[in-house]
Amino acid sequence: MEKKKSLRRAGVLLPVSSLPSDCGIGTLGAGAYAFIDWLSSANMKIWQVLPLLPTGYGDSPYQSCASNALNPYFIDFALLEKDGLLERADWEDIEWCEDIRRVDYGKQFACKTHVLKKAYARFDKTNENWLAFLKEGKYNDYALFMTLKTKFSYAPWTDWPEPYKNCEGKGLEEYIEENAEEIGFWLFTQYIFLKQWNALRAYAKERGVSIMGDMPIYVSADSVETWKYRRQLFALDKEGNLSMRAGVPPDAFSEDGQLWGNPVYDWAKMKKDKYAWWKERIQYAFSLFDMVRIDHFRAFDRFYAIPDGAETAKEGEWLDGPKAELFKGMKKYSIVAEDLGTIDDGVRKLMEDTGFPGMKVFEFAFDGNPENEYLPIYYEKNCVAYTGTHDNDTLRSFLEEMPKMERKEFEKELEKQCLALDSPYVVETIEDECKSIMELLLASNADTVIFPMHDIAVFGEEARLNAPSTVSAQNWTFRFVERDFGQKKAAWLQSLTQLYKR
Repeated sequence: MEKKKSLRRAGVLLPVSSLPSDCGIGTLGAGAYAFIDWLSSANMKIWQVLPLLPTGYGDSPYQSCASNALNPYFIDFALLEKDGLLERADWEDIEWCEDIRRVDYGKQFACKTHVLKKAYARFDKTNENWLAFLKEGKYNDYALFMTLKTKFSYAPWTDWPEPYKNCEGKGLEEYIEENAEEIGFWLFTQYIFLKQWNALRAYAKERGVSIMGDMPIYVSADSVETWKYRRQLFALDKEGNLSMRAGVPPDAFSEDGQLWGNPVYDWAKMKKDKYAWWKERIQYAFSLFDMVRIDHFRAFDRFYAIPDGAETAKEGEWLDGPKAELFKGMKKYSIVAEDLGTIDDGVRKLMEDTGFPGMKVFEFAFDGNPENEYLPIYYEKNCVAYTGTHDNDTLRSFLEEMPKMERKEFEKELEKQCLALDSPYVVETIEDECKSIMELLLASNADTVIFPMHDIAVFGEEARLNAPSTVSAQNWTFRFVERDFGQKKAAWLQSLTQLYKR
């Protein structure tokens, strides 16, 4: 596959949830527009977000109830006020969080829907755009699923009674007719999200900023997809029981591996219609984003399947995926492959066959192997280089947690890397060292460099986005405030992108 023309650029990873706002979570309102302005002033060409999906177990955007739904928590109330659908009194007295630096998902769950229903009550349901949206029917399954979720106190669909459990029958049709208003509300959340998102994306384009989305490879066991499709897509029986669960073997993140619990795909059945569901999913993603990172890309070559009931991921086995066949005809899409984890010849062939850029993570580079492919001197052009991902510790904490002798060896290697790439090596303070590392990545051959915002701000462990294989109030909750986006930082990044022709 022919590789795309080189285009040197840099960007920032920042979840929408982490943006500043006065409603306890980042939204698609003023904070997002201000961040795009900041990116533009820093000559950052890419804003990478995490999945925009409704959050699920552990508040993770990678465990959502739907693969194509949009998170109502991100809808901005002030924009709805401008549309005449809300009054400030509808939300301003709600205490959304105790700590401005942390999302309180419990508060979002308890209060956001209540306020949005007030907006829906005032919404003109004869609006031509709304009627066209309803006719398209793209989010009907999600809206019905959420209505049933509410009816059955958010129990998993496998615990629902018939006819609701099997997604069919006259009783379900009658329920849809009787609950048209509630179903309409959930459709309204998707309509409003899209309206706000499309306006924000258009603004980003005007400011020269592309938005990179993030696609989880798997869906949740309790999701619209497993409820509706079951045997057509997944290794599930009619009752929704799993014989195998997704995960990864022991790796740098976990000694026991990661037992995710998601159902695995039945690739043999998917092949019969040429992977139509997956192709539609990717096409839909590019209606929202300019670029898309596909999580756990190596599973398209071989995926790790763990027997249901296993206590750890050590008990799993590797099974064949669809390989590059799934991606035939997708040259037009700007896809980034998250090719981290257990990499073998099969994954390397998959990457070569698709031509998609993979990821190089600086924090994985220093294991004592002088030929480690994550060392910046080895970055090829067709890759995306990161200081760390959403699953890594912050760069500052990564350095601070190193044992003293290991830190000395690390700095010796870092100095060699800087010398080889003609990049400054300054380690007098932790801030200096973090800046030297970021400049080193910008000096590398990688076409694209992405910095998590917490590394640009040189924040410590408290700003970590997620610690894999853990469920805690620290994961997915960290937020920035307006003063974190200083113009000195923007000017520094802008000068470096000019220096390194990005």
